[in-house]
Order: sequence, then structure tokens, then C-alpha cells
Amino acid sequence: MLICIPDVLSKNDVADFRHIMSTQQWEDGRSTAGAQSAEVKQNEQLPPDSEVARKLGQRVIRALTANLTFISAAVPLHIFPPLFNRYRPGQFFGDHVDNCVRGDHMTGLRIRTDLSVTLFLCEPDEYDGGELIIDGARNTPPIKLPAGHLVLYPSTSLHMVTPVTHGERICSFLWLQSMIRDNHARRMTFDLDNILQALVTRLGRNDPEVRNLTSIYHNLIRYWAEL
Repeated sequence: MLICIPDVLSKNDVADFRHIMSTQQWEDGRSTAGAQSAEVKQNEQLPPDSEVARKLGQRVIRALTANLTFISAAVPLHIFPPLFNRYRPGQFFGDHVDNCVRGDHMTGLRIRTDLSVTLFLCEPDEYDGGELIIDGARNTPPIKLPAGHLVLYPSTSLHMVTPVTHGERICSFLWLQSMIRDNHARRMTFDLDNILQALVTRLGRNDPEVRNLTSIYHNLIRYWAEL
């Protein structure tokens, strides 16, 4: 399941993030990569344990948890503290799969990585190259979204970031553990929720069929949820 969600951050929020990050020191992005990923990773990131990265990450999480489309698509149980990376000309991230388990030593949080998120913090015309390519997403072009938009995709996917040839590509990236482990089940509940919202708009929440379908939706979540 690959889903693009617009306007998770406002343009004003993005501008504020960029202003704050412009004053920070960046480090080698390989510091958070696994052994295999480190061999194909050339980028920079804000030090994950820095006060600035943590505060910006908290703002990202607040925006995510306030976004109904994100909640419906991801059904998040645990969200890993967001990280921030930067690609300059010549930098890239070759084919890799994200680590299956992530641990945060500052909080003790450990999660199974079910879903990966890339939240774009610059406009597509600010840089050349830097497309996110996700293997297995058939008929999906390389991903390069407007600032404030995100893409949500299975962490099991082989993916890469093509070399940046001009400008800078700046993003936040994170992983989450979903209450619904199975990708196909999660896709079905997301599709069902979209149908429900359309019916609510047309018929109202108290329509008998809408109530029955809502009951089915919640019972499916109850059946599949792992807490």
C-alpha cells in the first residue's frame, strides 16, 4: 500500500522548519544506517539525539496524529522519533530495505517497522534528481512531492533515492508500527473507511446502512488490531 497525503505540514510550518534547520550542523547520514544500507548511503542528517531534531520531530508527530487520512491509512500503534536528512549534489541512497526493528536509546522505544514515511520539506523545483523510487509500486512514477506532503509505504519495500544533481533535497523520514500488521488487511480497512466517509457525506451518520457499515469497520479493526 503506497499512499501520498497532501498538506500534512503547512507552507508556514515548512518555512519555519527550514529556517531552524539552516542554523544547525549536519552529520554523516550513515550513522543511523544498517551495515548493508551504509554501503549505498551518501547523505547528511540532523544529529538524531539533538534538541532541535527532537523538537522538530515532536511537531511532525503532532501533525501526523492530527491528520485523519494518515491515521486511517496507517492505524499507528507506535511512531518512531522522526529523523531529518539532506541530499546535496552527488549524494544518493541506493537500493535498500529499512531495518525490520528500530530502537531509540533515549526513550527505550522498540518497534517493528511496518510502514515508512517520507515527508518532503522542499519544493520539487528546488532540486534536480532526488526522486524516491519504490520497487513493487507498479504504474507509480518516481516520487517527488511538494513541500508538506508525504508518502506512506510498506517498510518491506526495496527503495532508493536517486542522485541529486542540483540544489538540496530536505525531508523528514520515520517508521511506525501499525496496529494492523498485515498490509492487505490495512489496505481493506483504509478503503472501507474512505467509502464510509463518502456515504456519511451523502446519507448522514444516522442512516441505517451507514451505521451497519460503521459497525463492520470497527469490528474488523478489533479483529485485526495488535496492541
